[in-house]
Amino acid sequence: MAHTLPQPRTVRAAAALRGTIAVPGDKSISHRSLMLSALAVGESRVEGLLEGEDVLATAAAMRAMGADIVRQDDGVWVIHGVGVGGPLQPETALDMGNSGTSTRLLMGLVASHPITATFIGDASLSKRPMGRVIEPLSQMGAEFQDTPGGRLPLMVRGISPAVPIRYTLPVASAQVKSAILLAGLNTPGETTVIEPIATRDHSERMLAGFGAELTVTPSPEGKVITIRGQAELKPQNIVVPGDPSSAAFWLVAGSIVPGADVTITNVGMNPTRTGIIEALKMMGADITELDARTVGGEPVADLRVRHAPLSAIEVPPELTPSMIDEYPVLFVAAAFATGTTIARGAEELRVKESDRITAMADALGACGVRCEEFEDGMAVTGTGGEPIPGGATIATLLDHRIAMSMTIAALNARDPITLDDAAPVATSYPIFFDTLEKLGAMA
Repeated sequence: MAHTLPQPRTVRAAAALRGTIAVPGDKSISHRSLMLSALAVGESRVEGLLEGEDVLATAAAMRAMGADIVRQDDGVWVIHGVGVGGPLQPETALDMGNSGTSTRLLMGLVASHPITATFIGDASLSKRPMGRVIEPLSQMGAEFQDTPGGRLPLMVRGISPAVPIRYTLPVASAQVKSAILLAGLNTPGETTVIEPIATRDHSERMLAGFGAELTVTPSPEGKVITIRGQAELKPQNIVVPGDPSSAAFWLVAGSIVPGADVTITNVGMNPTRTGIIEALKMMGADITELDARTVGGEPVADLRVRHAPLSAIEVPPELTPSMIDEYPVLFVAAAFATGTTIARGAEELRVKESDRITAMADALGACGVRCEEFEDGMAVTGTGGEPIPGGATIATLLDHRIAMSMTIAALNARDPITLDDAAPVATSYPIFFDTLEKLGAMA
């Protein structure tokens, strides 16, 4: 799945952005719908699946472990699962491409089965630390052979029966939580995760929907999530809502481009994912929620955003877990605000597909934006709504969110901005540039 040749792309300022668009299916929900459907007994159907490279890596891995996964001509994915306890020994290494979610969650799935799997990935994924997952899964009895630093390539030797554990998350990570819960599915007894700081709860919602015996209770320690293992998952029909992380690019674009008026349909509004909307509204963004409803057990709404003057804020730290992936584009919004926006408590950004703090500080700085980098975040001084200078070539560092965020920045820049490689966008949003052109911009 590695990109062989860079795909440079130059983006120019947009006169206006207008129209109604849909964003791809939620990436987090798409990954989990494939994994849990593959562990159910019978036929599941998934509509609206994100067909980006990250999710396709998950589909390929589940096929390698015995699930029958087919995309129909109408875009619906049909999965015949192997049942909890049924995954087979993969014959070759599992290529995760650029997908940290696929890697960490599937490490959990493999950990409690009597199979051995080798995980490989591209240059970016191979730099990302996996120790935070290795540690609890080792407590459950799985064995690991990893590259120094807890990185890929990495081999997991699962065990059955695994040992149930009670584990308090040392960092706010939905991926670590989900890996432990997936391992707990095939572990006798009760496996418990304590979450001192709440993270996205798609795993809990979906596990319960598939019939797992799962409880979520508040406590002085935090949220306590307990799963009883060796359950039989029931097949489901799933409708994946639009990804709020993808919608965030258009919410910022609509806010910073004069004359913009954009409506984004069917956006997932899970409260563990809406931090970016709250932050932008605090800055003065004109965002209206329309037709709030529930689809497939998840709250959704249409979002209308119109150009509005933005003001700097100090981002409340409690919003960080619900918008960690949206910080790069929030920094772009800050570049057009009046005053200096300060974001702290986001050190997790340093271990994403790239070091997103340094990557965005370098990218915005090259385009004439004043940034001050902290170990756990950044301060960005905005233009008060005026165009940024632009004119730079940006190192996207194999990171889809850096590429898309700087594309949005270019929409209100005096001089065009060039991405050294736009190819990583395909990992999460294959139609991103097509959507940009639909709204009236040229890229």
